[in-house]
Amino acid sequence: MSEMNTCVVGIGSNIQPEENIREALRILEGEQTLLSVSAMVETEPIGVTDQPAFINGAVKISTSMAQEEFSVYLKNIEDRLKRDRTQPRFGPRTIDLDVVVWNGKVVDRDYYTRQFLKNAVDEVL
Repeated sequence: MSEMNTCVVGIGSNIQPEENIREALRILEGEQTLLSVSAMVETEPIGVTDQPAFINGAVKISTSMAQEEFSVYLKNIEDRLKRDRTQPRFGPRTIDLDVVVWNGKVVDRDYYTRQFLKNAVDEVL
C-alpha cells in the first residue's frame, strides 16, 4: 500500500469562475480524496489589473501521488479545463491549481504574501 499524502491546493479562476471551479472540484473529488473545501472569495486581479475579478479558495486533499507527480496531475486538470498557457503569468485563466501545503509544510511562497490564499489554506487546515 502506498503512503498517503495530504496537501492543500489553491484554486482560482476569472473566466467563468463558478463553472470552472465547480468542474475542477468535481474532477478532484472523482479522482482523489477531497477532505475539505474553503469558502470561495472574490479577489481583485494581481499584476494585470484590467481583467475580471478572480474567485479563489483552497481544497485539502489526500492522495497516494508523490508531490511532483501531483503537481503534474494538477497541470493536466488545468489543461482539461482549457487553460491558455500563452496568457501572461497574471493574466486571465479558466483555472489555476497550485500546491500550497504538502504534508503540513508550506511549499508556495504566495501563502505568506496573499492574505486571501493564507485565509483559505488556514480554513481547510
